[in-house]
Amino acid sequence: MTGPQRYTYGSDPNQFAELHLPVGQQQPGVVVIVHGGFWRSRYTLELGTPLAEDLSSRGFACWNLEYRRVGNGGGWPESFQDVAAGIDLLAFAAREHGLNTSTTTALGHSAGGHLAVWAAGRPSLPPDAPGGGVPTVPITGVVSQSGVLNLQRAREERLGNGAVQDFLGEPDGEKYRLADPMSVVPLSVPVLALHGEEDSTVPLSQSQSYVDAAVAEGATAEVIRIPGDHYAMITPGTDAWASVVTAIERLT
Repeated sequence: MTGPQRYTYGSDPNQFAELHLPVGQQQPGVVVIVHGGFWRSRYTLELGTPLAEDLSSRGFACWNLEYRRVGNGGGWPESFQDVAAGIDLLAFAAREHGLNTSTTTALGHSAGGHLAVWAAGRPSLPPDAPGGGVPTVPITGVVSQSGVLNLQRAREERLGNGAVQDFLGEPDGEKYRLADPMSVVPLSVPVLALHGEEDSTVPLSQSQSYVDAAVAEGATAEVIRIPGDHYAMITPGTDAWASVVTAIERLT
């Protein structure tokens, strides 16, 4: 089994993605993995590597995405520009390897869940907004793993010791509106919001409030409570991870 192949989408050392090719019988589409860590630079795409390795062993092509974060040039608008450009770069890698991106599922944990749902809403953003315009690779479904999906509430509750404030700065109506998944409901693609029953890092209300708002507007969205804490769902071999795999299979 060969290692992942790295693709860069900018000159910054954090502007790259790693492609894990499927092993054995290939599953449909591609899984884009967006790691969490409250958008802070000390957390890297290595958080997503075990997920990509496990999923690729099950036949999924995985695009493990890195992006600039708070502390290494990220925040607003850089992190958003990076996620958009990094996902769009998948089109080039897919052509090289004969992958079909007509089904592209975003898998994001914690702050990565925020970015995954945000990326799925790019078509609804103004064309001149960070990440706005027509995506080269549209997201067709999202599996959020205890995602931070309600930025206004997360800011008010100072989740992650003020992580939203560090990420976006002081409250700014336009900036927060463009960054918050709550602002672009309903999405035209399904969102499965998995949340650990013992999660003490990101409260269930983050998933529940998003799904409630989305469903009220006619979207396909669902909260799925799963066993374990905040990290069980990014630990292959756990029951929580098995639930994540099942959710991905539902969307492919």
